[in-house]
Amino acid sequence: MSYQPIKVEFVNPFLDATSAVFRTMLNTELKRGALYLRQGMTLSHEISGIIGLSGKAKGTVLIGMNSDFAIAVTDKLLGEKPDGLTPEVIDAVGELANMVAGGAKTRLEELNMSISLPSVIAGKNHTVSFPSGAVPIGIPFESELGAFSVEVSLVEVA
Repeated sequence: MSYQPIKVEFVNPFLDATSAVFRTMLNTELKRGALYLRQGMTLSHEISGIIGLSGKAKGTVLIGMNSDFAIAVTDKLLGEKPDGLTPEVIDAVGELANMVAGGAKTRLEELNMSISLPSVIAGKNHTVSFPSGAVPIGIPFESELGAFSVEVSLVEVA
């Protein structure tokens, strides 16, 4: 299978949207790490919030984190610390993915994209395949709540 490189103009809106969501919704500033290309399908995170994108470009955005980070985010969003991976934590991870994808979508208006409902996968060493034919670009972030990553696989539709 041939892979298309992801255009930088497709990645930057996800960087901007992620920072904006954390700043406005969680009152948290992010520090971005070095971008990476994801190899293989097995993820190192315990929880992934996943959203599909379609339109003049198609792909997937994934927000991956450990359970401590997901709990801290939920605590910030709801003002109440959950006791473990509760349904509220899973919902918060899905909503976080939705907000980031929605924010990036508005920055990519020319692609006329639709976003799917979020899916959340929890469990160590889970796998996610990116069906768009592109190697996902990973963007690691650190914050006062902990570390997480956003992985973007988005290619233009012929």
